[in-house]
Amino acid sequence: MADATTSSISIAADPQRVMAVIADFEAYPKWAEQVKTVEILDEADGRARRVRFTMDAGPIKDSYTLDYDWAPDGNSVSWNLVKGQMQKSQNGSYVLVADGDSTTVTYSLAVDLNIPMIGMLRRKAEKVIIDTALKGLKRRVEQG
Repeated sequence: MADATTSSISIAADPQRVMAVIADFEAYPKWAEQVKTVEILDEADGRARRVRFTMDAGPIKDSYTLDYDWAPDGNSVSWNLVKGQMQKSQNGSYVLVADGDSTTVTYSLAVDLNIPMIGMLRRKAEKVIIDTALKGLKRRVEQG
């Protein structure tokens, strides 16, 4: 597995509000630019456990399924690829840390594709995906 690309952003809301937006997969196409469709395949304890996505993120276009692992404290979620068309692996996470009246959200992502891609280009694509997702998440949370 490739090294993860990581970025953080500060969002003017408490961690519970931020995590509620992260967990609302059906709303992703409204704020996560790359995500075109979402289908929850399995749920447990009120949280999605397996989710199918279709995405278009420039060089990475895919239909894929992820399994989610929600931390008991509600401050992090991680996922891994079950199957994808273009991806052979994906591991990611959101980690939330309360910081006064805001929350620092750190998003880590590592993707390996079935097609050869120079590491520098893969990391650049991951960075674009992460930065776009964090900005969309911030907008969605802060606008309510």
